[in-house]
Amino acid sequence: MSRAEDAVTAVTAVPAAATAAAPALTWRPCDEPNGPAGRECAELPAPVDYRDPDGPQLTLAVYRLRSERPAARRGTLLVIPGGPGGSGARQLAQRGEVLRKEMAGAYDIVALDPRGLGGSTKASCELAPDDRYLVNLRSWPGPDGEITENVARSRRIADACGRHGGAVLRGFSTANEVRDIDRFRQALGERKLSAWGVSYGTYVAAVYAQKYPQHTDRWVLDSNGDPDPGRVAQGWLANMAVGVDDRFPDFAAWAADPARQGEGLRLAERPEDVRSLFLALAAKLDRKPKDSTTAGVPLTGNLLRQALQNALSGNGSFPQLARLVQAAQDPAGEPVLPADLAEPLRDEDAAVVIATICNDVRWRGTVPSYARAVATDRVRHPLTAGMTANVSPCAFWKDAPAEKPTRITAEGPPDILMIQNLRDPTTPYSGALKMRSALGDRARLVTVGHGGHGVYLANGNACADRAVTAFLTTGRRPTGDVFCAD
Repeated sequence: MSRAEDAVTAVTAVPAAATAAAPALTWRPCDEPNGPAGRECAELPAPVDYRDPDGPQLTLAVYRLRSERPAARRGTLLVIPGGPGGSGARQLAQRGEVLRKEMAGAYDIVALDPRGLGGSTKASCELAPDDRYLVNLRSWPGPDGEITENVARSRRIADACGRHGGAVLRGFSTANEVRDIDRFRQALGERKLSAWGVSYGTYVAAVYAQKYPQHTDRWVLDSNGDPDPGRVAQGWLANMAVGVDDRFPDFAAWAADPARQGEGLRLAERPEDVRSLFLALAAKLDRKPKDSTTAGVPLTGNLLRQALQNALSGNGSFPQLARLVQAAQDPAGEPVLPADLAEPLRDEDAAVVIATICNDVRWRGTVPSYARAVATDRVRHPLTAGMTANVSPCAFWKDAPAEKPTRITAEGPPDILMIQNLRDPTTPYSGALKMRSALGDRARLVTVGHGGHGVYLANGNACADRAVTAFLTTGRRPTGDVFCAD
């Protein structure tokens, strides 16, 4: 690490405007189908640029589930979604009801849609639809490792975002999400918040705890990334290669299990054969893509690799992946693509994902160095085929980051509980250990002997769920790091 990177301060200075009083919130009922009952919504104005607090404003959509037992209420619990690109409203819709049950009235449960998402102010890069497919936003190299097309697409996306995104898009960053959260805290009238951050949300939560330790109550970080301030999202992407390698044996064992025979989903007789089968099939599709049920979107080798990466997040996606592999092998088969790969992302959603990771830190690398890294990575991690080391739009981003990323340290109150799957394909255990090391005695780590991304109220692991619920509701935290068997 260079001296410049080593000089990143433990606490990044926050303009005074970021701590100025926020306006009161006007709540209104806003239940939605299949969502938790009693949801309330409000709009919170915030500066587009906190350095200019009286300048242009944007709107943040905020949400609340009130405690159903006011006498038991002890505070407010903030749900911080993953991403970048995760919506607070969506997280509440998916987890709000079960979380409210676990908390037994201890909290009002709140969330916000980060800038650019859901009901909050949006920005657009005006990208062509082809550039918004996930398999293209992720820089999968060509069949032979060629990155020329990746470089051209990355330049095109960076240029489009620079021309069309404006000041709103330039403000998509972790630092501003953290400031927005503290503005939300003030608007709620709370001296402290408790929080449950998931995936990228763990980084947001860690940065908040570093900048505003006096405002943290009970802080849960679920599925953690490496907080290295010199790399941030570029490091998270690189780590995915390790995560997929850690997790793939779970899918291989499932796909070779004799129990799959009766389901018509068994791919091989031995787990070790599933890996070779998958790699050979992806290579075949590189050479000759197969028409799918989605007109104009064939199943390519890279699309199959992206489908694998997505499916490894949870065991519930294994059957769909197995069916995709079988249809790709069958000369008469017509693969059905997963919905999230069959159509492009909305332009505004793609803009948030791209801009946040590019605004946080300047990405390292030149075109030749990316080409070399891809060649090396394809050999070390064939399941991800060099994608995790490849060039991205951030390599050609027009604007330098507005500030240095925050270095996460052990300075602050010991009020953090980390929870992590041992075989996480997206935020691998090795990266989580770096977050644990950075936090020192501020944190305790609950390791779960499970595969997949997301732990609390997601795995059905009673040991892990009990640890988080007890911490949030009673304040009891393990005296040391603990392990929960699967």
